[in-house]
Amino acid sequence: MLGLVREQVLAAVFGAGNDMDAFIVAFRVPNLFRDLLAEGAMSSALVPTFARELDQNGKQAAWKLGNSLLNALLLVTVFIVVMGWMLAGPVVNGSAAQFGAVPGKVDLTVQLTRMMLPFLTLTALSAATMGMLNSLHYYFVPALAPAMFNLATILAAFVLVPFMPTFGLPRIAAMALAAVIGGLGQLALQWPSLKREGFRYRPSLDVRSPGLLRVLLLMGPGVVGLAATQINLLINTLLATNLGTGAVSWLQYAFRLIYLPIGLFGVSIATVALPAVARHAVAGDREGVRHTVVDAMNLTLILNIPAAVGLFVLSPAIVRLLFERGHFTAADTINTASALRCYAVGLVGYSAGRIVSPLFYAIGRSRVPVELSVFTILVNIVVSMMLLPFVGFPGLALASSIAALVNGGLSLAILREHLGGIGGVRLASTAMRIGASSLAMGVAAVLVGRVMEIFVPGSAIWFQAARLGVAMSGALLTLALTASVLGLSEFDYTLEEVRKRLRQAWLGQGPSTTDVSST
Repeated sequence: MLGLVREQVLAAVFGAGNDMDAFIVAFRVPNLFRDLLAEGAMSSALVPTFARELDQNGKQAAWKLGNSLLNALLLVTVFIVVMGWMLAGPVVNGSAAQFGAVPGKVDLTVQLTRMMLPFLTLTALSAATMGMLNSLHYYFVPALAPAMFNLATILAAFVLVPFMPTFGLPRIAAMALAAVIGGLGQLALQWPSLKREGFRYRPSLDVRSPGLLRVLLLMGPGVVGLAATQINLLINTLLATNLGTGAVSWLQYAFRLIYLPIGLFGVSIATVALPAVARHAVAGDREGVRHTVVDAMNLTLILNIPAAVGLFVLSPAIVRLLFERGHFTAADTINTASALRCYAVGLVGYSAGRIVSPLFYAIGRSRVPVELSVFTILVNIVVSMMLLPFVGFPGLALASSIAALVNGGLSLAILREHLGGIGGVRLASTAMRIGASSLAMGVAAVLVGRVMEIFVPGSAIWFQAARLGVAMSGALLTLALTASVLGLSEFDYTLEEVRKRLRQAWLGQGPSTTDVSST
C-alpha cells in the first residue's frame, strides 16, 4: 500500500517527464536486485537451508551460517557497486541511447544510477535477514521492512526535494538519496527481531560451510529462475526508452498498480507457503507439500481473478483518482490506464509464478524455474517485438502479461507432474466459478459507474472517489452474491477470515495460533 502512495507522490511531484524517466531507468537495475533477493532468490535458497540447519544442528549452527552469508553478500555486492560506479556511463549510453535526444537526460540518468548503487548492498543484507526471520516464523516485521523504502521516498519528496537545488543537485536526486536511506531502514527494522532470537553479528566467513555453499549454489539458479517478471520489466523499460518522453513512466505507474494485488496476495501467500513446503519436504511429507500448494493456488485464484477484472474495467477511473494531479496530466491518465489494462490480463500468471517458482527449490527441482524463466524471457522479447509496431507501448505490457501466463501455466503443469497431481479438478472448478462471478462483477462495475457519472458529475477528487467507491461496492456485492449462488465455499471462507481479523483488530485482540495456522 505504501508503494502505491509512493507512486502517487512521485506522479504529483514529477509527473511523467524526463526526470521521472531518468529515475526509473537508473533505479531499474537496483530495483531488479531488490525484487529478486527480497521476494525471490534469497528466500528460495536460504529458507530451506536455514530451516534444515535449525532442525538438524540447532540455532548456533544456523547463526554461524547466517553470519557467513551476510559477510559473503557484503563482499560480493560491494564489488558490484564499485564496478557499477565505473561502468555506469557506458551502460546507460548503451541501454538508453535515445535519451541522448534530450539534452542532459543521459547525464542525469548516470548521476542517479551512481547515487543509488549502495542500495544493492543494503537490500542484499536486508533480504538475508528476511529469510532468517521467515525460517523462524517471523512474517510481519520482514513483510513491513520494504515499506521503509517507500516511507523514505514519500518523506523525501516533501522534505528533501525543495533543498536539492541549494546543493547544486537536481530535484529528482532526492529520490536517489531516499532509496539509500530506505535501504538502511529495511535492515535496521529487522535487526532487533534477530537479536531477540539470539543472533549476534560476527565478521566471520566460513567458505567451506556446506550450508553457505548450498545457499550460494541455489541462489545462482534462483536469480535466473525467479527473474522472469523483473527482467521482462527491465526489457520493457529499455524498449520504452525509444518511444519518447513518458512511455517509461506510464509503464512504471501502471505496473505499480498491478503490483498492488501481486504484493498483497501473490507475494504474501508465497511468503507463508515456502517455509511450510520446505518443512514438509524435509520431513518427506509429499502429501503435505501437495496440500499446501493446492490451498495456496486456490486462494490465489479467488483473490486475483476478481482483482484482474476490476483493474481492467475500472482502470481509467482508478488512475485518474490516484494519480491525476500536480504534474500528472489527463493524457498521462489515458496512457497509464491503457498499460494497466494490458498488465491486468496477466495478473493471475504473475501471482502464480511468484508462488510456484520458489517451491521448486524447496522440493529439490532447481533446474525447472531456471529453464522456465529463460523461456519466458524469450517469449516476452518475441511478443514485444511483434506487438510494438502495431500497439505501441501498451504492447510491451501485454507481452509481459502473455509471458507471465505462459510461465505460471507451465510451472503448474510441471509441478503437477512432479507431485503426482495438484488438485486440478478443484482448481479448475474454482477458476471457472470465480471467473463467472468476476465477469458479473465487471459488468456491474461498468453499469454502476455509468449511472454514477449521471447522478454525481464533476471532476473534484471527492466526486471521483464517490463514483469509484460506489462502483466498487456494487461490483463486490455482485461478486459475493454470484459466488454464493455458484457454491464457491472457498470465497465464503475467505470473507469469514477477513471478518474475523477485523473483529480481532477492532477489539484489540491478536489472532490465536489456531487461526494463523488455519489461514
